[in-house]
Amino acid sequence: MKILHLDSSILGELSISRSISAQVVEKLKATHGDAQVTYRDLVADPLPHITGELAAAMRGLIPEPRPEVQEQLVLADTLVDEFLSADIAVIGAALYNLTVSTHLKAWMDRVLRAGKTFRYNESGEPVGLAGDARVILCISRGGVYAPGTPGAAIEHCESYLRDVLNFMGVKRLDVIAADGSAIGPEFAERAKVHVAKAISLLDLA
Repeated sequence: MKILHLDSSILGELSISRSISAQVVEKLKATHGDAQVTYRDLVADPLPHITGELAAAMRGLIPEPRPEVQEQLVLADTLVDEFLSADIAVIGAALYNLTVSTHLKAWMDRVLRAGKTFRYNESGEPVGLAGDARVILCISRGGVYAPGTPGAAIEHCESYLRDVLNFMGVKRLDVIAADGSAIGPEFAERAKVHVAKAISLLDLA
């Protein structure tokens, strides 16, 4: 069992999404004694924003990139390989200003790549190449933005991640979300109970 564990919250030990992702990974390790975990803290070790030169190199438009660009290209390929080779990817993501953190977006900009995680067919339509991947999203939101609530229409963290993962062909996608943690103690406790139940119900066999 190969696990890819990503964290992207800026709050460190105070982070709810980090707590959720850690609990999920611990359950995976308890379930699979042979589990091998690749961990990336995208805040402690941030990826720089994509440059035009790197974007061109990733598309094969620069045959011989400058050494520093080549180094970034190798890292980008490594990130793709980590994602595609993992049996399960556990992604911790907090809602910031209605969307994902720039740290997670920088990772996604390197992984969502034509010829790697998707391709275009003869009609020019995208076809996902990551169909074997399973992803568990561990999300925290200070307000209430869950599907079916008024806030869902402006929520672009879970919805964005669902869209890009579906675009890459991911078919097994679980979401554990803690809503309302910034509203008050009652909402925070309710979210904690919800998360504990959701983790207990995860099928990790």
